[in-house]
Amino acid sequence: MDLEIQQRVKDLTEKYGAENVIVILGGAEAESAGLSAETVCAGDPTFAGPLAGIALGLGVYHIIEPEIKDECDAAVYDEQCGMMEMVLDVDAIREEVKTVRDEFSQYNK
Repeated sequence: MDLEIQQRVKDLTEKYGAENVIVILGGAEAESAGLSAETVCAGDPTFAGPLAGIALGLGVYHIIEPEIKDECDAAVYDEQCGMMEMVLDVDAIREEVKTVRDEFSQYNK
């Protein structure tokens, strides 16, 4: 997660409160999605960005997880994410983000 996005997440969390913010990821690899999830839940593990040492505990999901996918208009989801689902390791991504969420998120919705 780049530094600009970290700052935007931090600012939105300060403005609206952590209990009112959910981060939805779209990374194509389980490892990168897991690192992004960890960044918004437990703080930047690289200690390089605005969230270094700041555990926001946010709820975090990947767009391909059922909790988010089921909330989307099916036609729009298929148009925007359908092809992605066919080529990604969906199970690995879901498991990685869920593991981080279960361990670090204080606000599972």
